[in-house]
Amino acid sequence: MNLQAKKAKGLIAMCDRSVSDTPLLSMAGMLVCITLTLISLTTVELAVAAEVEGPPPPPPKWRVIGTVNYSSGSYGTDSRTNVLYIPMTIRRVFRDGDVSLTIPFVSISGTGAVRLVGGVPTRTGNPAASSGGGFAAATGRGKRPGETPLSSSTTDSGLGDLILRGRYYLLEETAVIPLVALTGRVKFPTASADRGLGTGEFDEGIGAELTKSLTDRWLAYLDGGYNIIGSAPGADFKNQWWYDIGIGYDVTDNLHVSVFYEEYRALVETVNTARDLLGLMSYVVNDTVHLTGSVLVGLSNGAPNYGFGGGIRLRF
Repeated sequence: MNLQAKKAKGLIAMCDRSVSDTPLLSMAGMLVCITLTLISLTTVELAVAAEVEGPPPPPPKWRVIGTVNYSSGSYGTDSRTNVLYIPMTIRRVFRDGDVSLTIPFVSISGTGAVRLVGGVPTRTGNPAASSGGGFAAATGRGKRPGETPLSSSTTDSGLGDLILRGRYYLLEETAVIPLVALTGRVKFPTASADRGLGTGEFDEGIGAELTKSLTDRWLAYLDGGYNIIGSAPGADFKNQWWYDIGIGYDVTDNLHVSVFYEEYRALVETVNTARDLLGLMSYVVNDTVHLTGSVLVGLSNGAPNYGFGGGIRLRF
């Protein structure tokens, strides 16, 4: 067994011993351990491949993406909601598109007025729930959609909603035409609605992505779509349009930064459309490992006041 293989085995053993009894630390620690182990195992495979001469390997077809995202905001209420969202995405890449599955861990500290919808913190509760405010008459005080939010914050954690997403490249980029991709997704209601982690209903959405190179280092982005939101008992959610427009710049051959302006239609009548500015960073360590980072600033009461995150993307 070579040195890299011994390190990989040691990492696996370390992960088995280091899982905390605290659910949040356990999930976050396990995500870090899984990521480090995948990096080590990939390094072993590359080292073995380098010792064997032959034709170049085919392009990587798989992606594993792990991120940790934190956001905080009042969303137009008198209390603050803090959201920790830790998704792991497994993506299979094809010649004309890709398919991905996102499996998230969620922890939300709040009154139940805000929950995750498709991975985005979204206000779904009305402190003065009534039959005329976009909600049916409140059935009581709690964290389910349609209920009057709690008078004080509590913290709930668990599995979030699974998201299955597909993308098809319709047009390749030319000197005039941008790269055009069609997207579709389904949100599976695996997050607990009783604990305010999700809506408890299926959502479906379609969209399009446009990317255009402006110069050797500048790129322009335009994405948009429409989501059909499943209405939970006691709630009357509106369907949601969304879009973002952005520009990106290759600072170096390995570092890309971009800035987006985003809008998401509010699901309830008493909240403004979510508007924010999102900054993204991607750093290429090597052909296998990419590092990512994000910073978000809210521009309306439908969005968090601020947010930030970081993660790693593996190609193999």
